[in-house]
Amino acid sequence: MASDLVVKRDALHEVRLDEFERLPLEEGEARLRVDRFAFTANNVTYAVFGAAMRYWDFFPASEPSLGRIPVWGFADVVESHAQGVEEGVRVYGYLPMSTDFVVRPGRVNERGFTDTFEHRQPMAAAYNAYLDVGTDPVFDADHEPAMMLLRPLYYTAFLLDDFLADNGYFGATSVVLSSASSKTALGTAYFLSQREDIEIVGLTSPGNAAFVEGLGVYSSVVTYDAADDLPLQPCVFVDIAGDAAVRTAVHRRFGGQLVHSSAVGGTHWQAAPPTTDGTLPGAAPSFFFAPDQARKRAGDWGSAQLDAAFVKLWHRAVGWSEGWLDVREARGADAVRSAYLEVLEGHSSPSVGHVLSLHD
Repeated sequence: MASDLVVKRDALHEVRLDEFERLPLEEGEARLRVDRFAFTANNVTYAVFGAAMRYWDFFPASEPSLGRIPVWGFADVVESHAQGVEEGVRVYGYLPMSTDFVVRPGRVNERGFTDTFEHRQPMAAAYNAYLDVGTDPVFDADHEPAMMLLRPLYYTAFLLDDFLADNGYFGATSVVLSSASSKTALGTAYFLSQREDIEIVGLTSPGNAAFVEGLGVYSSVVTYDAADDLPLQPCVFVDIAGDAAVRTAVHRRFGGQLVHSSAVGGTHWQAAPPTTDGTLPGAAPSFFFAPDQARKRAGDWGSAQLDAAFVKLWHRAVGWSEGWLDVREARGADAVRSAYLEVLEGHSSPSVGHVLSLHD
């Protein structure tokens, strides 16, 4: 029997394990055994925006009311009827919270393959790629947990940093990041801190302020209850919290000095969602979608140069991150459910990264 961890789409606290019989593979298909995957607040964002951004569509569940939350991790090809895809190949990519799943490999080359199932094609191609660890320049067997936990978040952060620099920070002299303790915000702050022309302000909860300050990547740290004390200067707001009260406070504080407002995540998923109706002062919020910037830079530079730019920064960032990252590994359905609820409810320390498996 195989199994999936599924949640109610409209009630994310309702989670259960579904078991099912494995069907025989058809020609052109391969079965991947999900070895280990990471679960962070980023995956909660996938669930919160599951309908709007079509995250639920990657791995359809057994019932329309249920969802399989996508995660990032490692899987092994255990059965293959696909030409060029050998059993035993280990890949990194976008996975369901499952024991195993079936793909239809296409565009197979030395770097891996793409899942060509029709239901996945309307979404960004980056989510459909499975990278062979034997040729992946990012892969390092000694740093698998960090790769699972941070690679997708730091790739978003890398592209966000590049987007802001590419646009001259829209004329701003500071960048304010909400949910400053989140791993996406920390990656963004790290990459921005490698530059010399911008001030980086972290906006976080009082309970996380000391942790954020201690990492040394923010020029200053301000708590949510002191948002009225944010230093007034031309500013870009990077909203990773997705909290109406926080976004409103920042927009009202800066007014016309808020030259760009970028909506990135929804770590405060239980809070009221921010307005996008144009009533806030300052620049109207716009959604930042990392694959759009990746496509732009692939066009500007070529895919090889884009990959090389990320790889160079990635290895530096991992060295910095492992100084504070607390990896928690656990196996089995009960452990996965427990970690999921801990992150969903916001009870996980920002330094903690969960690496999980449904296999006992």
